[in-house]
Amino acid sequence: MEGTLVAPPLATEPTELAALIRQLRHEVLELRQEVHELRRENAELRQQVGYWKAQHARAVHRAEQLEAEVDQLRGENRKLQDQLFGRKSEAAPSRDRKNHLEGEEDQASSAPRQRGQRKDRPGPKRRDYSHLPVVEDLRVLPEEQRVCSECGAALSPSDTEDSEQIEIEVKAYRRVIRRRRYQRTCSCANCPRTITAPPAPKLIPKGLFGVTGWVEILLDKFFSHRPTERLLSQWRLLGLDAAAGTVADGLKRLEPLFQPLYEALLTRNAASAFAQADETRWMVFIDLDGKAGYRWWLWVFLGEDTVVFRLDSTRSHDVPEAHFPADARVVLMVDRYSAYKAMAQVKLGNIVLVFCWAHVRRDFVTVGKGWPEHKEWALAWLRRIRALYRHDRRRRSAQASRGEFTTADAELRQIVATMQTQADAELADPKLPTPCRKVLTSLQEHWTGLTRFLDDPRIPLDNNASERQVRNPALGRKNYYGSGALWSGRLAAMLFSLFATLALAKINIRTWLTWYLTSCAENGGRVPSDIDPFLPWKMSQEKHRALAIDPEDSS
Repeated sequence: MEGTLVAPPLATEPTELAALIRQLRHEVLELRQEVHELRRENAELRQQVGYWKAQHARAVHRAEQLEAEVDQLRGENRKLQDQLFGRKSEAAPSRDRKNHLEGEEDQASSAPRQRGQRKDRPGPKRRDYSHLPVVEDLRVLPEEQRVCSECGAALSPSDTEDSEQIEIEVKAYRRVIRRRRYQRTCSCANCPRTITAPPAPKLIPKGLFGVTGWVEILLDKFFSHRPTERLLSQWRLLGLDAAAGTVADGLKRLEPLFQPLYEALLTRNAASAFAQADETRWMVFIDLDGKAGYRWWLWVFLGEDTVVFRLDSTRSHDVPEAHFPADARVVLMVDRYSAYKAMAQVKLGNIVLVFCWAHVRRDFVTVGKGWPEHKEWALAWLRRIRALYRHDRRRRSAQASRGEFTTADAELRQIVATMQTQADAELADPKLPTPCRKVLTSLQEHWTGLTRFLDDPRIPLDNNASERQVRNPALGRKNYYGSGALWSGRLAAMLFSLFATLALAKINIRTWLTWYLTSCAENGGRVPSDIDPFLPWKMSQEKHRALAIDPEDSS
């Protein structure tokens, strides 16, 4: 066999012996070289074994990473699917959706609802319509039926059996203004021969519509948030065929009338000691240098007694930074959007940010929906947040002069401390899943702003009030897509602000708008010289009571 020494035949001559030795030495060298080659191959194979082991370990680690990424993407996909097709409202889910995450939370932490009217929640008051004008309709029997059915004797009139119905009559009409002329009957040389009665006030000189027409247009578009074309279609059913261009031109001419009121709202709102802020997109279909697309932003600032919308082409911190004075001292409730944190007043400490627990709650809902394997973990945190809301309501309803408030306050603080301890303990666990860790990390980063409500009774747990203010503009965005010109966007922001502030003051918007536009018409189609009487916070009590939606609730 190759590589095996075979004993050569015994040599008898010295030359043969020398040749045999050389052969043996040659074979030994070959064997040594072969051993060397085998050792080298063995070393190479050992190196390859280590290399492939390392490659295998790396592949296993990468597979684990990819699996985690796939799980993350699946969760994100479920989250996006829920955002696109899921329930948008924060209201309680229906009973037939028991598999819904929030529904399970409700069932796990609340008793079955009672049927019928609850004793602790009285029903609504019967509505009073006695303030409406009365149009009487006397119903009488025909002449032939005013006799006895047996003997034919005549029936004598008696009292009436009364009932009521609410009727609404909408009609368009032409208001013909006839100005009486008066002829001179004397012979005075310095007096005009003919004197004519003064013209009727007009909101827009030579305009087609009067004040009532413009009130309907403004309320329909900026309060009911319907497209103008839909209003004009409804008017056609009443026999009025108005041109869309007439309406658009009139709105452009009305915009300056609301500018002073809007500036007063801006000044008043920026002086609030506590405010809430939010933003939503708003389309403005104009070409702006340096800006791609038509997406603008409608910012809302909810003050103590005012609501202000600001339209801007950016979503940067410049907008809220410009809204408040540089030396403003404000507690501002916002979501966790980074633009608020970048405000100069916030960095200087003049504006103190507080954050919204509703957004934190949505984080846990998102984890429970996107990653079903973490559903129980998310439900546990949702129950803790539910308890936080329950104890906060209990503290707010307690009387400060009694021990009830002290007890409720201590219980609320204990709930907050327990939540913080739980979050710290879970974050210390290295095996905490990535989606859960992200939520708790965000909770920990915003903890100071989330717990300021404990020491400041003005601060609610969430900024749902400001989010509710942007719902109506969002409805308008859905119905008529936004604004087709910059002046139209400014007018929308002004009227959104004005109507929301009037609603906050419980003032009848139709009555107020009619009063203001009539005053503008009487001033020659210009803004009245003094706008203070029209501002809700400067309005007299008598005027406020006259304009209030419910006079009993007005102060």
